[in-house]
Amino acid sequence: MTGSYLLDPLVFLIRTLFGLYIAVVALRFLLQWVRADFYNPISQFVVRVTTPVLRPLRRIVPGYGGLDLAALVLIWLLSAVELGLMALVVGLDRSLFGAFGWAIPSMAELFINIFLFAILIRVILSWVNPDPYNPATALLDRLTAPVMRPAQRVIRPIGGIDLAPMLVMIGLVLLNMLLIPPLKWLVASPF
Repeated sequence: MTGSYLLDPLVFLIRTLFGLYIAVVALRFLLQWVRADFYNPISQFVVRVTTPVLRPLRRIVPGYGGLDLAALVLIWLLSAVELGLMALVVGLDRSLFGAFGWAIPSMAELFINIFLFAILIRVILSWVNPDPYNPATALLDRLTAPVMRPAQRVIRPIGGIDLAPMLVMIGLVLLNMLLIPPLKWLVASPF
């Protein structure tokens, strides 16, 4: 057995646990931003899982303009802790304070990926004609509306096929390719 025998499962566990919770907090931020139905069962789950951690943080970080800045700060802090733990476990010779900088591109990539996967799930669900009263369908529609509406104005359905999701997904992948590398470079460069 090599040293990576326990290292790989530990890295997997850190990434999974932190990644899932960070994604739930990011969903909370986005659902508040799009003013999703608070009484939706999925929204209720997200609120109940994140409230115990966000409540004390809100005393320090107030909201602004309807945005839950405490959720953004929590995402940033959790991402930094995750990246710092990963660096510590893997044995990278970097400052743990650098993890706070590394968390910024990680956050941007997370939000892009949430929109990307939400649109992909919405497209797949449209092929099977889901129940319009399904809580997940309503939430996906509400979540993706800010990025889908402009594209739907530009590209009308052709022969009953909506090509707007494809345009938005291409745009999100391009945004990821053009935004994340410079952010990572900025964070890695010594000023």
